[in-house]
Amino acid sequence: MPFDAQVPSDGLAPPPSKPSALAQLPNAESEPAQAAPQPETGAVAPIWLQRISLFVLVLFCVYLGVLVMVLPWWTKVWDHNVFIQSRPQLAAVLRNGAVRGLISGLGMLDIWIGVTEAIHYRDHRR
Repeated sequence: MPFDAQVPSDGLAPPPSKPSALAQLPNAESEPAQAAPQPETGAVAPIWLQRISLFVLVLFCVYLGVLVMVLPWWTKVWDHNVFIQSRPQLAAVLRNGAVRGLISGLGMLDIWIGVTEAIHYRDHRR
């Protein structure tokens, strides 16, 4: 069924008619459709690109993890934040030690993910 076909919502519409044979013939003026080149199945990135992407991933995970782990305990940034001070209910929750510890734990988890990726890295060769 064509995309622009109208179908009534009651479901009692007659089945769509089949297009005529003339409508199915290719137009002489139209160019033949060329198939787009398909990538190889199982194509693998070069080794240097795999290693650089691993390095960037590990660096990002460790950097972000350290930032998230340390930030809740840095009172200059955490307690004197304009965003947090403008919302007193949120400030009461975020100043709780357990919440700070939970956020620091997420930072440690992020560091763990980066280190684990580095330890379990294997080159994928063709």
